[in-house]
Amino acid sequence: MPRPRISRVIGFKPNVTYFKPAGIRLAELEETVLTVDEFEAIRLNDLLGLDQNECAKKMNISQPTFYRLLSSARKRIADALINGKAIRIEGGNYKIVQTGRGMGFGGPATNCVCTKCGFKEPKIRGVPCFNKKCPKCGSFMIRGD
Repeated sequence: MPRPRISRVIGFKPNVTYFKPAGIRLAELEETVLTVDEFEAIRLNDLLGLDQNECAKKMNISQPTFYRLLSSARKRIADALINGKAIRIEGGNYKIVQTGRGMGFGGPATNCVCTKCGFKEPKIRGVPCFNKKCPKCGSFMIRGD
């Protein structure tokens, strides 16, 4: 039996969670999904310029795990750019930690909660909970604590 995954620490949630090529209708596009923890890996390493050891410490994971996460994110982004796919940012195994000004995001921590099984996941700004389905059981979610 595999050991349970440790949640990756995220200090920033994206305000925009969908990117698509211009001039192509959404219905005609394939999608690639970039998880929130992959997004954070790209942000820390490529945007902020931190080395992989620093990034791994910030995300509370090992450096080899960070490397795999970063490689996966880059591969998904390259696939989307080269093959003209849309990029949707969602999901992943993470927890949000409020950090210093400019590094995190404001407002109280709020979750989307499954109406059937009680599964919780962090609410994404601009995405209503009632538009989401539970990844575990498929039921609709509502805004919770």
